[in-house]
Amino acid sequence: MIIPVRCFTCGTVVASSWEPFLKRTRAGEEPRKVLDELGLSRYCCRRMLLSNVDLMDDVISFG
Repeated sequence: MIIPVRCFTCGTVVASSWEPFLKRTRAGEEPRKVLDELGLSRYCCRRMLLSNVDLMDDVISFG
């Protein structure tokens, strides 16, 4: 799935944080620390990144 541009609950822009979050967590950093440093302190915004599943590679093969 494509990350939503804004948080569904509060409207904060979260899409710009997806790439840094993904890169840093894949490098082994703790997600809690990364989200804190990206400025996502509300739990509604944090869930937008934590619950997102990157399915774009799977979907592209059907296009």
